[in-house]
Amino acid sequence: MSLKGIYTDIVKIRRMVFAEVAKLALSDQEEDEFDQIPYKIIDTEEPTYRSSIFKERAIVAARVRMALGMDYQAHQEHKLLSSSIREFLDNEDTLNTKLVNVIRFACEKCPTKAHYVTDNCRKCLAHPCSIVCPVDAITIAEKRAIIDQEKCINCGKCKEACPYSAIVKYERPCAAACGVDAIESDEYDRAKINHAKCVSCGQCIISCPFGAIADKSMIYQLLKDIKKGLDLRAVIAPSFVGQFGPLVTPEKIITALKKIGITEVREVSLGADAASLHEAELFKNCIPEKQPYLGTSCCPSWTYISDKHLPETREYISESYSPMVVSAESVKEGNSDSKVVFIGPCVSKKLEALSDEVKDHVDYVITFEELAAIFVAADIELTQIDEEEGIYDASKFGRGYANAGGVAAAIQENMQKIYDQKIDYVKADGLAECKKMLIKAKHGQLDGYLLEGMACPGGCVGGPGTLLATRKGARNVAEFAKRAPYRFAGENEKLGDK
Repeated sequence: MSLKGIYTDIVKIRRMVFAEVAKLALSDQEEDEFDQIPYKIIDTEEPTYRSSIFKERAIVAARVRMALGMDYQAHQEHKLLSSSIREFLDNEDTLNTKLVNVIRFACEKCPTKAHYVTDNCRKCLAHPCSIVCPVDAITIAEKRAIIDQEKCINCGKCKEACPYSAIVKYERPCAAACGVDAIESDEYDRAKINHAKCVSCGQCIISCPFGAIADKSMIYQLLKDIKKGLDLRAVIAPSFVGQFGPLVTPEKIITALKKIGITEVREVSLGADAASLHEAELFKNCIPEKQPYLGTSCCPSWTYISDKHLPETREYISESYSPMVVSAESVKEGNSDSKVVFIGPCVSKKLEALSDEVKDHVDYVITFEELAAIFVAADIELTQIDEEEGIYDASKFGRGYANAGGVAAAIQENMQKIYDQKIDYVKADGLAECKKMLIKAKHGQLDGYLLEGMACPGGCVGGPGTLLATRKGARNVAEFAKRAPYRFAGENEKLGDK
């Protein structure tokens, strides 16, 4: 169960950290000012969230390090922030690919997956729970049935058989959110991320009820470049609409971005239009003569599932650049000295931007949550912005990429309009479902199909960097798509500029 869309103390602290880091980036403060951030955020005399106020501040300090893009390292937990920040900031290439990390002393060692009998147990005469158990792990005690955890194989048959719903299954929320089994345990039973399996989707970040998982940020470096007067241009993902409140129009957001020093803003949906045309062409030319199926390419975490977990399927995932890259390329054509920042809902886009193929196109990646913190740091009240300029770069179907099913719908529309051909497609959102779909494809069950994979439940609107509940975000995207200047990618006159 994700905590997404619920404003918890974890969300509050995370956003306060981003805002404080952004404020220091916009000022000319010395490194020792970073040491004050934990005291600004945890400004009480007694602990509020943890066993110790010192622990609370140490966790905030770890979050500050990661908000600066630094590696999480346990041996830094008791050092001043200023002791290592200058060396890091002087090295422009220190951001590495371990983007998502567990803050070890923030982890509360949640129990791993197990089934448990609650007080709802009536100790009934039938006791079907013990009868259906294949390993005889259940006995009927004086007050209730008891499950022997040493024997239990967590098949769930007892839970299904209980007429009183007295048996519950629980597991670590972070592990439950991870569909690729990348959450493991260290020697102290704390959660640990296996980066060989992790696809950097970030769902564990928003699922941990103790706020023990965080990802690195680029906001400090981005704002420093803006402050230097460099030419920064933005490409913004279609799920941005409505993320900053019902009174904040897309026009207000574009204007606010220009107030903080962004020269130009383009829709990532422009790149989505280009990508959907290319993938429709690929499908027309390759399926089924040259390959059995075609997987879409817009979600990095989806392609990482193929890379890391089912490599035999990778050759059938489209090599098309993602919409982020295509839209960034369009910006840099004629603006080769400019830097490009992608603004979106996604953690794995940060990883994509670090790759050799993409790093020359996209310089920075920030989430909507990080952008909100920048607006706070810059004292920009979005509702008070005078609307100045709209954004009209993409088609209805290009903007629809943000919702689950939107990518396949765009490609299908292109196939019908351009080639007069209908196609079969399947879609999956959420890591576990994506992996299941790839396994089916591997075994020949989806030959002739287009495969749309989205790592986040609901699609991009369910990304960890969004500010809204997924369903509300999906409705906003659908409404925004209706206002697009073009219906489908083939009508987009701006594709000649990309």
